[in-house]
Amino acid sequence: MPEDALEARLRDRPYHRPTPAFVGQANATDPSVYDRPFPEGFEAYAELLEWDSYWEETFDGSDPPFFEWFVGGELNAATNCIDRHLNDRADQTALLWESEDGDDVRRIAYQDLYREVNETAAALRSLGVEEDDVVTLHMPMVPALPITMLACARIGAVHSQVFAGFSADALATRIDDADSEVVVTIDGYYRRGEFLEHKRKADDAVASAATDVETVLVWAREDELDERAELGERDVRAEPLIAEHSGERIEPVSRAAEDPLFLSRLGDRDRTRGARHQA
Repeated sequence: MPEDALEARLRDRPYHRPTPAFVGQANATDPSVYDRPFPEGFEAYAELLEWDSYWEETFDGSDPPFFEWFVGGELNAATNCIDRHLNDRADQTALLWESEDGDDVRRIAYQDLYREVNETAAALRSLGVEEDDVVTLHMPMVPALPITMLACARIGAVHSQVFAGFSADALATRIDDADSEVVVTIDGYYRRGEFLEHKRKADDAVASAATDVETVLVWAREDELDERAELGERDVRAEPLIAEHSGERIEPVSRAAEDPLFLSRLGDRDRTRGARHQA
């Protein structure tokens, strides 16, 4: 889509204002937050997170433009998204997902999300994924996507989420850019009522990528893997592998606040750039 057309489309989109109830429970509701001293004003919100090691310096601007935040601090994103909520909201809904046609609705409570993320993290580790490895995700908006993201965060791996609508060539480019040896995809998904055979794009991308992809983890959109999604030698079905790790608990890996959490843009192998950090 041309840039001017995209901008026009964004301008025409209606705004959805948060409800008063949502605003009331938000951590930041006072407009005066923008008037607080820099950078000390950010500390109050950092305090809302659970840290493994407290930071020594809030902001280091000595080497512009390579600024650093919460220097010396360590934490884990999965801990902050899930674990710290288990004591007081384990039964509350953490993720709410609805299928395109509205027939399938899934509510995942924090305690269930904790279990699924731990088991997926154990499965990734069994495939050889280690701290600082980049896992490329080529998936639509299904529950397996955030579960896999959080599983990567739990073991200290970096995820690179590639928009599901991107072509095989675009996916191959991003696999190479991240030097990613593990790809996670899905057999297919529904868009506008049509079932798209998604895995074929991953197959083509892996075949054309310069990087030697060792493993492709394949989720199933339905309970059973679509028979049209052929499995090759490097392909591993996600659900059976995760079932082998039922009940396993993975200790979250402490990550520095400036360590990359995920890659957010193409063309930059220096992961201090083109990355979004833990804090």
